[in-house]
Amino acid sequence: MHPRAFALPFLLTATLAGCAGPAGPPSGSAGSLPPGSTPWLVSGAPSPARPSSAATTGGLAAPLTEGTVTGTFLPFPQSARAITYDPKVVPPGATAQVSIARTAHGTTVRLTAAGLVPRRTYGAHLHTRPCTATPADAGPHYQHSPDPMAAASPPSIDPAYANPRNEVWLDFTADTRGAATVTASQDWAFDEIEPPRSLIVHAEHTRTAGGKAGTAGPRVACLTLATR
Repeated sequence: MHPRAFALPFLLTATLAGCAGPAGPPSGSAGSLPPGSTPWLVSGAPSPARPSSAATTGGLAAPLTEGTVTGTFLPFPQSARAITYDPKVVPPGATAQVSIARTAHGTTVRLTAAGLVPRRTYGAHLHTRPCTATPADAGPHYQHSPDPMAAASPPSIDPAYANPRNEVWLDFTADTRGAATVTASQDWAFDEIEPPRSLIVHAEHTRTAGGKAGTAGPRVACLTLATR
């Protein structure tokens, strides 16, 4: 599998209201989610497409829709787009909004969440497959330059590939209201044929040590990203 492009320096900022997070993304302010139709500017030329390495059954997968996706987490099958796998960690009725923008400088992803456990730290990453009733079905982390030694199970744990420059990490600590906003900016674009398909929320902060890089505990919620 060929690398998607050369990964340039990575910028990560996070904001949560009145709560300083642990080592990792800094904290700042967030409130209730804006409406799902709230636009977020999308511009810039797409990256070159590459052939899909995944098996297909007639035609290519639909490309990622840039813009905003909002979901309210509920247990499956009450919700198939936004699923909570652990209601104690992601309570039913909690919400998440993912906004994606391509610019002349790369890609920016913003996560806004509300209704979570106050002051709890969560891991969050973009994954390769849509959400289903089974947490593992969302696949591994989306990687700009795929780890040639990794498979969906076990996933990549090599810090040369499992890192916030090559993946999209959106870890956060919820504020006293259970809300958070975090933004990750990359100097590369998502693949046109195999873009990320979901946001997975994990129970723990993402680790960076060798042999554990990219791991963040159980998958506690999933939001499927839009396709067109």
